[in-house]
Amino acid sequence: MLVEIQANLTNCPDCDSSLRFISDDSREVLLPPTTQNNQSKNRTSENCAFLITQSNQNYQESAQKNGFKKFIIPKDLIKYFDLNLKLIGITGTNGKTTTAAMIYSILLDFGFSVGLLGTRGFFINGIQKRPKGLTTPSLLEIYSAISEAKSEGCQYFVMEVSSHAIVQNRIEGLHFDLRILTNITSDHLDYHKTLENYIAVKNSFFANPEDLKLINKDESNAHYALERAITYGIESPATLNAKAYSLQNGITAQIAYGKEEASLECALFGKHNLYNALAAIGAVKLLENAPLGEICEKLENFGGVLGRMQVVNQKPLIIVDFAHTEDGMEKIFQSFLHQKISVVFGAGGDRDKSKRPKMGLCAAKYAQKLYITSDNPRSEIPSQIMQEILSGIPTILRDSREIYLEENRAKAIEMAIKSLKDEEVLLILGKGDETYQIIGDKTYPFDDCQEVQKALKNLA
Repeated sequence: MLVEIQANLTNCPDCDSSLRFISDDSREVLLPPTTQNNQSKNRTSENCAFLITQSNQNYQESAQKNGFKKFIIPKDLIKYFDLNLKLIGITGTNGKTTTAAMIYSILLDFGFSVGLLGTRGFFINGIQKRPKGLTTPSLLEIYSAISEAKSEGCQYFVMEVSSHAIVQNRIEGLHFDLRILTNITSDHLDYHKTLENYIAVKNSFFANPEDLKLINKDESNAHYALERAITYGIESPATLNAKAYSLQNGITAQIAYGKEEASLECALFGKHNLYNALAAIGAVKLLENAPLGEICEKLENFGGVLGRMQVVNQKPLIIVDFAHTEDGMEKIFQSFLHQKISVVFGAGGDRDKSKRPKMGLCAAKYAQKLYITSDNPRSEIPSQIMQEILSGIPTILRDSREIYLEENRAKAIEMAIKSLKDEEVLLILGKGDETYQIIGDKTYPFDDCQEVQKALKNLA
């Protein structure tokens, strides 16, 4: 990525005032520093520096061959970007996107200017600035986004923090005014190798006793510095907790923060979304100390996130969600214990294989009808992935469930809708708001929500 420096460097004695650009791409080719080049928008060896990061440090020689003469390291970035706003970082296996969007929504409703960076892209005050990409992008892109938000008058910047980003130091040098933990379950073991490694990485984000932290007290895998740690929870005593709640037709809860109490009503489904709501409410309470009732009122305006418990059809009820782990699926299923469940799902190829049979077992425990299909198979054989999912379902459950294997995801969705009864709920899991499907080395347009609408239209 190439970034143009917007900050005024004249009052920065430690800065190289000749710099106008920073790049973290060694393939960037620089022009020689002629007078004409220096006065234009051209990148030259005099006005462009190469940022050395953990991810690109092996390409320094390549950068030199392409004309780079000036090199900086992550701790230098703070000199060249204005990051003077309140930064909120959210990590966890599930719930990052929804919690971040909730906080963003509440702060906007309170009248703040806010930036949001995560799985869904980069937004400032409701306007999308960059399309969705990595949950946590490169270090230079993060600094650039925060600086852009500051230049547009933002007081807050909310961002998702992935485990990959923590390991790869893609948040190096950033000062978080609040760090939030949603939960820790199994994910990305293809990268982290063991669950213990994954848990340790997540917890490392909360190891500094000087950092203000908001922790899910019900998460047994959470280990953190107790200093400046505030907790939220449903089952365990916590600083912010739900004293009573109902999950029928949305979320209704009586919540308490110390001696302060308030009622919460939210149109979202599921206990996991109650956790997300508590995290969001707790964040705004800690940073702004607004009345608890006011924060809850603002959250009631939140309409949800595309692809996260998204209601695509009301009768029969059809919901699309991004859940792609055993834990994520179970949270969705537990939101509909009062209904018969049909589910369409698969598992991603070239990713953690150990979760596939666990996902199969989880689905069979809760759903009466299972449609096992393709997700993003990538280089793997789709039917083999499906068989690995099926292998986790014991014979006793196979005999008492309707289980269908259909490699074509669109056909699987259509099959499920054709046999869906009004009293049943259909959950289409794994892809959420993705608009593509990766098969082999090709990416094809594919949208679960659109496929639902097509199937419903064909049945009309």
